[in-house]
Amino acid sequence: MTRKNAILSLSKNIERDADVVVLGLTAVGGEPTLVGATGDVEKSYQKVYSTPLRTLALTLGATTTLESTVVLPRAGARVLVVGLGDADITAEQLRRAVGAALRAATQIPDAEGLKVAVSLELAGPELIRAAAEGALLGAYEPEMFSSRQGQQKVSAISVVAAGRGDAREAIDAARVVAEAVCQARDWTNTPPNLLTPALFAEAAKHSLREVRVTVEVLDEKALEKGGFGGILAVGGGSANRPRLVRMQYAPRGATFHLALVGKGITFDSGGLDIKPAGQMAGMKYDMSGAASVIAAVQAIAALGIKIKVTAYAAMAENMPSGTSYRSGDVMTMFDGQTVENYNTDAEGRLVMADAIARAALDEPQLIVDVATLTGACMVALGMRVGGLMASDDETADRLLDAAEAGGEEFWQLPITDEIRSQLKSSVADMRSGGKNRYGGALAAGAFLQRFVPEKIAWGHLDIAGPANNEDAAFGCTPKGGTGVAVRTLVALARQLSA
Repeated sequence: MTRKNAILSLSKNIERDADVVVLGLTAVGGEPTLVGATGDVEKSYQKVYSTPLRTLALTLGATTTLESTVVLPRAGARVLVVGLGDADITAEQLRRAVGAALRAATQIPDAEGLKVAVSLELAGPELIRAAAEGALLGAYEPEMFSSRQGQQKVSAISVVAAGRGDAREAIDAARVVAEAVCQARDWTNTPPNLLTPALFAEAAKHSLREVRVTVEVLDEKALEKGGFGGILAVGGGSANRPRLVRMQYAPRGATFHLALVGKGITFDSGGLDIKPAGQMAGMKYDMSGAASVIAAVQAIAALGIKIKVTAYAAMAENMPSGTSYRSGDVMTMFDGQTVENYNTDAEGRLVMADAIARAALDEPQLIVDVATLTGACMVALGMRVGGLMASDDETADRLLDAAEAGGEEFWQLPITDEIRSQLKSSVADMRSGGKNRYGGALAAGAFLQRFVPEKIAWGHLDIAGPANNEDAAFGCTPKGGTGVAVRTLVALARQLSA
């Protein structure tokens, strides 16, 4: 991949060679107030347009509405005004606003190699980090698989703030996390013929080469020897054989052991229970969970967070053929439990079950799995909110706190005894799904929990909705792959290491 992230830096002042200056408009006492304009910028616009900068911005349609943007005509550097909402802006609102501003910068006619200065009178490392993350994420440009590569629209971003040590640390942390999110987006957006399980596994190894993470890749022979019945069954119909990637980061002084598990179905045709053609086109996104887990491990290691992390990415391609697994098949999973398969299009839970059972052997204190698991979760929560299930409320609260810190949205769903009862089978230890279509997200969560020992806390993030943004970009979220859950997992690692 050739896409480059914009260079991110901290600056005490708006640099003279800035092409675009991002200023804010907020409501103070009911009056629109311009934020971040320096005397030099004000003078430049007054000289050219004979009117105060704030007046010009309001005349051209600038508002305090969060994420609204207006690009002003040139007067030296071009000014872009973004709505900040009320003056008491939160970190996530700031991340969204700056993301919207950088997206607007990329849409300026003939934008190429722009140097953007973000000047919003930022105070404190939390807001500086949020603005820097939003800027990099908003400037993200999806990889183009074309013989004619375009030029990078934003090449450099400077965040204007006092250059104390905590501010510089905030910038560095923002760079690491945002680049990890962008990496997850890149993988998620890659066409499935260019990211088979084997290629995905190699890409994971390559991405972790510069951090202190050990990587082991299990191919189909190793999977067969190890008894990974779920992964082998799902990948059995494809000429592109499955893989399981194991990653471990173990810094000195770590006192908490976290396990992460990601679903990496590089393409999901539905198998023999094949999907309708219209539903199949977006199934390259079915590896988003694995992408986010790998990227999160990369960020956690790069940040040097004092926590032991063991992660698994279960990779397979679900295709129909004479060697495909069938509805009604009984599979023996990695931990020895047997599963009656109810639908070959419910493949994600099978590869995840094997990986979760393997992760349990490492005896972590907490297992968190991330997967584009069920359409039912999208029906329940829409396309921007992920589902959360957990072994206990304390674990759920930890994950919800981490999601809030990372600026991502999850909602806790229950796993009831009635849902668990639907997994009973007359021919195996359990069925892989419920007896009807109701509560499908809960049944999938209940199935995964069967592979987690009672002594280990567990959380499940169903990202089927927010992993792929099919609509117009918003905030710092682009159209296409979003890299959702990376920020939550990094925030969780920070919290558990404290």
